[in-house]
Amino acid sequence: MNEVVKLTAKDWASDQEVRWCPGCGDYAVLKAVQRTMPDLGTAREKTVFVSGIGCSSRFPYYMASYGFHTIHGRAPAVATGVKLANPELDVWIITGDGDALSIGGNHTMHLLRRNLDCQLLLFNNEIYGLTKGQYSPTSRIGTRTPSTPFGSVDRPANPCSFALGAGARFIARAIDVHKSLPDVLKDAHGHRGASFVEIFQNCVVYNDDVFASFTAKEFAADRQLWLTQGEKMLFGGGTKGISFDRERMVLTIVDAADSGVLVHDRKNRTLAQLLIEMPATAGFPVALGVIYEDPAPTFESAVLDQNRTIAAGKKPDLQALVAKGQSWQVEKEPRAE
Repeated sequence: MNEVVKLTAKDWASDQEVRWCPGCGDYAVLKAVQRTMPDLGTAREKTVFVSGIGCSSRFPYYMASYGFHTIHGRAPAVATGVKLANPELDVWIITGDGDALSIGGNHTMHLLRRNLDCQLLLFNNEIYGLTKGQYSPTSRIGTRTPSTPFGSVDRPANPCSFALGAGARFIARAIDVHKSLPDVLKDAHGHRGASFVEIFQNCVVYNDDVFASFTAKEFAADRQLWLTQGEKMLFGGGTKGISFDRERMVLTIVDAADSGVLVHDRKNRTLAQLLIEMPATAGFPVALGVIYEDPAPTFESAVLDQNRTIAAGKKPDLQALVAKGQSWQVEKEPRAE
């Protein structure tokens, strides 16, 4: 009997030189994924990383597994083909805020509504880093870039709101350097269906510290709300909680001892929407961890079931298929004597 060898993080690291800007948050995400993979119990030869275009999309080169570095915004389409061709494969999609929400917005939407069984990690740095700092769909109003020298006037997209509206059945948020990122990745992998994970990722060159208001150590306790299923929504070192004002129909901040502190329920879609769009002002924290999870049948399972039903009791006959419908046969003319 062959002994099962336990893989390590190093076993998941390829021999390619990792090339991102020094201090880029992508390094932290890469290490978190490599550390997480051994705990998932999946084999490298049955794992596929698919990416589009952007800084984050170099990711497949650095994983010792199969991978595709595809074209701008089309990673979801390629990943769908991979999963349909071999549903046993463990498929991961690596994308950025520009790749997934701009040119790839259409593909991302359909992947989520179809509920393909995969993990989509969206690295959100609110900038197009690969094109030297152009503003992206998630850049904030007033962001000054080479393409918006006087400040962006675009209303930024909210990745998790987009995912929820597209019909995603698993939505989570995490921070590139936070210790809880591996736990979020494990939850995403454990979900059967499309798992959407927004990762706040710092671009040290073109948008440094854009998330510092809630990621910096001195602000973390008051500005981060890490959600746990079945537990109260507490933050501020356990001194504050999130409640719901039934008269105004909005979330409010209360004392942790208040009886109205909400308990997290991943299946509550309405609550998920409120948490995703919780205001970034008035002392509210940023909701992190698994925000929403409500499993549903996957796209590839529906396709395979349909194919089996159609094929039931039929025998393959290529010639009959070719001759079906409008067809004709070219007869060879007799050779003139």
